[in-house]
Amino acid sequence: MSNVVEMKNITKIFPGVIANDDIDFNLKKGEIHVLLGENGAGKTTLMNILYGLYRPTSGSIFINGEKTIIKDPNTAIEKGIGMVHQHFMLVQTFTVAENIVLGREPQKGLSIDMEVANAKVREISEKFGLKVNPEAKVMDLSVGIQQRVEILKALYRGAEILILDEPTAVLTPQEIEELGVIMKNLVAEGKSIILITHKLKEVMSISDRVTVIRRGKFIDTISTQDTDTDHLAELMVGRKVNLTVDKQTKEFTGNKVLEIKDLHVLDNRFLEAVKGISFNVNEGEIFALAGVDGNGQSQLIEAITGLRKIKSGMVFINGEDVTKYSSRKIIEQGVGHIPEDRQKRGLVLDHDLAENMILGYHYKEPFTKKLMMNYSEIHKHAKRLIKEFDVRTPSENVTAHSLSGGNQQKAIVAREFHKDLKVLIAAQPTRGLDVGSIEFVHKKIVEARNNGTAVLLVSLELDEVLALADRIGVIYDGRIVGSLDAKDADEKKLGIMMAGGTINKVEGGEDI
Repeated sequence: MSNVVEMKNITKIFPGVIANDDIDFNLKKGEIHVLLGENGAGKTTLMNILYGLYRPTSGSIFINGEKTIIKDPNTAIEKGIGMVHQHFMLVQTFTVAENIVLGREPQKGLSIDMEVANAKVREISEKFGLKVNPEAKVMDLSVGIQQRVEILKALYRGAEILILDEPTAVLTPQEIEELGVIMKNLVAEGKSIILITHKLKEVMSISDRVTVIRRGKFIDTISTQDTDTDHLAELMVGRKVNLTVDKQTKEFTGNKVLEIKDLHVLDNRFLEAVKGISFNVNEGEIFALAGVDGNGQSQLIEAITGLRKIKSGMVFINGEDVTKYSSRKIIEQGVGHIPEDRQKRGLVLDHDLAENMILGYHYKEPFTKKLMMNYSEIHKHAKRLIKEFDVRTPSENVTAHSLSGGNQQKAIVAREFHKDLKVLIAAQPTRGLDVGSIEFVHKKIVEARNNGTAVLLVSLELDEVLALADRIGVIYDGRIVGSLDAKDADEKKLGIMMAGGTINKVEGGEDI
């Protein structure tokens, strides 16, 4: 197969950082080529150069054998390159078709010919098996469907080469499977795909070849059939990585640290999203909530952490009724919160990293003295956490916005684990993290559990739920439809309950 893309000796230097250091990369026609690396390794930077968002400091790019200077995304689009970014770029109030044709609208006189636009989107959608209603409003679509809209946008503009940046970071297991089928359909139609990811199971199931970069340097390009997850993890991180969680069984005290009683919560459209949920989390226990995204998890977490008003029901922490407490007062009860949306709920993106790493205790000594911020202590604290949690950043002075998604997540995790935790609410705690960072965060969660913290884990990753949990509850349509001990759980049982079904214990037990 011929190369449709060749990037030779690509170097990109930002002030104080060499993001890409003399990297070679090529993409063959009709293949799925994974670009693999740790958070902050330089994967997205390299692809932003190919898409024209950055200009390389040095190096050359060849498209279909022709040396090309890609000045901007318009040049990339003209050369048949499309990119789907990790954070979608859609107008929420527009329809699917309006988003897809934006900037290249079919005209009917002086107005947009929406009939033609809808027909064109429907045609492309059916051709590639993307199954999207062109007349649906984007705000009403799941994350997985919104991602399809982004892919359709690129295809509408004539993309032959597709760059997908961390496309599975926000998808459910079912949506990830569907995306794999879509990618194979695209390749069958002659497209070539570059997939940026750090999820090794996906690499093995989807890709033809893998290029690994580490700390901005090219490490190796390997045929997927000639490698395995352990070898790829070692190439990514530069050491052996333990892909299983070391967690000892333990006896629980029965001390209910977090109690949720008959909780009812409305969503933003004033519809009931949480419908009478009750559960408890014991001291030194990890209770995991598994479920397909959009079944009330977000509203439940926001209610528990004081970010959303509760319609009815009660929340107790160590026996104290905190139902009407503010977020600050709940934090002061010893509650840590890793939010599912790091940019919306976890960080102030335009503030520097040091300031973000004290949020929630910023008003306390030693970070505040007589109503004034004590920046020497703030920076000392940030440097310590950056080192301990390996947050890849030029310094603590950069804005949170300038960090990669994975390093934004590590900064939040570092901040929350610094607290004197009684309860940890961890929603998608490893979203966007590479295998080395996932290993580290899992160890920290287990350490917290072993030190007596009650952990509520909400995760779309069934592997994570099964690896970490002591007990598992399954949420469906705003209700907990069943719970079981982790030792009795497997993907099949959880999958049945996640779809709204029920299962029976194999040996004469009650229904779950």
